[in-house]
Amino acid sequence: MPGMKNDLLEKIADRSLVIGVVGLGYVGLPLAVEKAKAGFKTIGFDVQDEKVDLVNAGHNYIGDVVDADLAQLVESGMLKATTDFSEICEADFIAICVPTPLDEHQQPDTSYIKSSAASVAKNLKPNTMVVLESTTYPGTTEELLRPILEEGSGLVCGRDFYLGFSPERVDPGNLIYKTKNTPKVVGAIGEDALECIAAVYETVLDGGVTRVSSPAVAEMEKILENTYRNVNIGLINELAILADRMNIDIWEVVDAAKTKPYGFTAFYPGPGLGGHCIPLDPYYLSWKAREYGFHTSMIESSMMVNDRMPEYCVDRAARILNEQGKALKGSNVLVLGVAYKQDIDDYRESPALRVIEILQERGANVSYFDPWVPEFRYKGRTTQSIPELTAEAVEAADLVMVTAAHTNVDYDLVQRNAQAIFDTKNALKDVKLRNNIEVL
Repeated sequence: MPGMKNDLLEKIADRSLVIGVVGLGYVGLPLAVEKAKAGFKTIGFDVQDEKVDLVNAGHNYIGDVVDADLAQLVESGMLKATTDFSEICEADFIAICVPTPLDEHQQPDTSYIKSSAASVAKNLKPNTMVVLESTTYPGTTEELLRPILEEGSGLVCGRDFYLGFSPERVDPGNLIYKTKNTPKVVGAIGEDALECIAAVYETVLDGGVTRVSSPAVAEMEKILENTYRNVNIGLINELAILADRMNIDIWEVVDAAKTKPYGFTAFYPGPGLGGHCIPLDPYYLSWKAREYGFHTSMIESSMMVNDRMPEYCVDRAARILNEQGKALKGSNVLVLGVAYKQDIDDYRESPALRVIEILQERGANVSYFDPWVPEFRYKGRTTQSIPELTAEAVEAADLVMVTAAHTNVDYDLVQRNAQAIFDTKNALKDVKLRNNIEVL
């Protein structure tokens, strides 16, 4: 409707638009901060009292948010958080940024989207934009989200509110690309919706906005991004297993291959995949493909390779110990790093957790050190890091196993004092003495 479009574009231009962000996690909180910094009054919604209280106290808990920015925005009244979803009615633009995990059968769990959509629908006013940012299968916005919003609000999409999808792009720990300067993709239902939703992101972010023809295209685009990485990492992990049998250093192979200035992008092996997106998103696509009688064979093969890497790494660890005349059962194994990537505190879906679990199942005595993750919770159990990486702690281990390449770890100390090291991330590549190091 021209009236709704013009009204929203005017509010964007004069900064009278009120922003709502549902879900204040790794995606939602940085997005809320950037929108408030751009001059829009922003309300963050979350079901967790702890997160809401921290935001309202100006206390940051997300690595990609600058502490001072959050505190200043809260103090100035540009940003607040609440568990009261009735305040949705104040928002002219609502971004839904909730988790989309897998269930116990490795199938999409859209329960967070459904519950958030139902809460939004109860309080949705006319002339509002709703955008889903959660990574999901193609068709979710139109097939799942739209009916919930229409039935719960009594409003009609395209006439009374605009609906779109803009996939989150968050890379925790990336020193160059943050929410502010990462390019955005937007797909919406209708040209007017696309124009208005894109205008919000263009006003807030510096990375530029690519407009696509539908939410489904934007949803598929996000799945492609992460499936691309999954498949290529699966390829290099499989080659790493083969290279080990052939007594070839796969890291040297990749370093040589990446000297080619075209047609090759370097991917590296490791103990598996971590983070919220890359290990999960291909399952969404594979699940949706079966609706069309199609099997994503290449994707599923890469998922199988990556899923078995923690077990393969434990098998390698057992072999290293065996070469010393020791059994894995009863041996002391010190794991270095449980974060899913270097120099962050995020351990979601970290393969190190599965490595530790398998080591313990096979009878090893496992301790860990991670300067970024002082404790982790996995399958209902909380485990704490040793307080300090000392020579004594390294000496006490029959095997040191590196599962995250944190740069603030003293690897020279590790090499000098370790009986044996299994480096799954090539973190000790610059250590000069390598007589006790085996690399994945």
